[in-house]
Amino acid sequence: MTISSGGWTCYFIMGMSFGASTVFIPQIRKEANSDDAISESTASWIPAIMVYSGLPWTFILPIFMKYIGRKYTFMFVSISNLISFIVFYFSVTVNQIIISQVINGINTGSHFTVSVMIITEYTSPKHRGFFLTVKSATLFWGIFMSNAIGTFFHWRNIGLAGIICSAYGLLIAIVLPESPFWLATKQRYERAADTHRWMMGFGKQAETDLEKLINYQKNLNLEAQKKKFELKGYIIGYLRIVSKRQFYKPLVLCLIVHSLYIFSGKVVFSVYAIDIISKITAGHHISPYTAMLILDGVTVLCMYIGCLVAKVLPRKKLLIGSSLVGIGFLLSISLYAYLIKLSLVVENNYFAIFLLIGYSMGLCFGPVILTQTISGELVSIEARGLSSCCMDLSSKVLLGTLVKMSPFLFKSWGTHGAFLFFGLATSFFLFLIYVFLPETKDMTLQEIAEWMKGTKRAPVVQEEMNFLPQEKK
Repeated sequence: MTISSGGWTCYFIMGMSFGASTVFIPQIRKEANSDDAISESTASWIPAIMVYSGLPWTFILPIFMKYIGRKYTFMFVSISNLISFIVFYFSVTVNQIIISQVINGINTGSHFTVSVMIITEYTSPKHRGFFLTVKSATLFWGIFMSNAIGTFFHWRNIGLAGIICSAYGLLIAIVLPESPFWLATKQRYERAADTHRWMMGFGKQAETDLEKLINYQKNLNLEAQKKKFELKGYIIGYLRIVSKRQFYKPLVLCLIVHSLYIFSGKVVFSVYAIDIISKITAGHHISPYTAMLILDGVTVLCMYIGCLVAKVLPRKKLLIGSSLVGIGFLLSISLYAYLIKLSLVVENNYFAIFLLIGYSMGLCFGPVILTQTISGELVSIEARGLSSCCMDLSSKVLLGTLVKMSPFLFKSWGTHGAFLFFGLATSFFLFLIYVFLPETKDMTLQEIAEWMKGTKRAPVVQEEMNFLPQEKK
């Protein structure tokens, strides 16, 4: 759990960065006594720039992980987080805040390539799903923290909290051992076994998982040794990899799951919470800030409850069931806003908050906590770096574009039209998930890879693991 908390910290920090713009933009405008202090265009770019600036790192970080390992790549990300929040804390202009967001893009670029790999490779299959769902919940805990600090204190205090969290993440990176998976890919089998047993113990299941890992990598390394390195052959090799069923099938499934989460509008709602709540509760009987904190609190609480539920229920059933609830409330909010526009119903702030709470609860029990869990388990084991890069790049382009375009969407289509769009888009991707997504609960990464390949068991080198004594001390 201590090691996993390092990956959680990256998500907490990303949540703080997303949530910061919700509160520091109104504060800066109020201090300047003018909305021109931060224009509408700039306000939409601030959260989006953090996503877009992470795009190059979706290519760079997998290279780092392949050649210098998970440990030192995670250390690099932690140092960049620390620098980002130091710049944020001492910022006196909007441009300096944007610079801090650009630096924070390194962390954004790491959320699937580094953070997820650390949790999936450093935890047992029994606890992996729970730790991954907690990680997803931590993102919105970070948003809640930023919103709470910005509501009651000056926005600079968000930077101070970020510095403390970044320092903790760096400490975890320093004490973190290297990944047994990465060590095995480098044919350092004895050290891989040492690290695996240090983390997982000497139990029967742990030893079985270790044996599968070592034999699987030995098989891949033997195949690689038979081939001489040539640029043309290297390119052909990559093309051969991406054309394999076990590469493109999990990648497409991951894209569908991520699209469900992104088009559900949960991230958009978190970034533009004040504006959206103000539109739905135009009577202002409830302060938008109060409503925002209530919804953030409900979101975090439901996500942690969802983490416990996900430990018991099958992933696919939980994802589909909770998504249906979220879609129901999305369409209800759309209908409610449209009826108000037509003056057919009287506006009721408390009913609007009830609909938003139901929407948040539905998504928090499913797409929010399970997206990264399922993606981390499905991603191709034979080309994890390339798969992670493609997955992260696609999801970030989609998320950044949607975040940037959402203000225009709400302005052009109205609140009812925007929520209708989110509801219909989510319904489409949920149908694809119902048809094609497999169940991955309690399966090892090797077993999932075998399923994607279409075989019950992947071919491995069958030999005894006698490279290191297995005596308990």
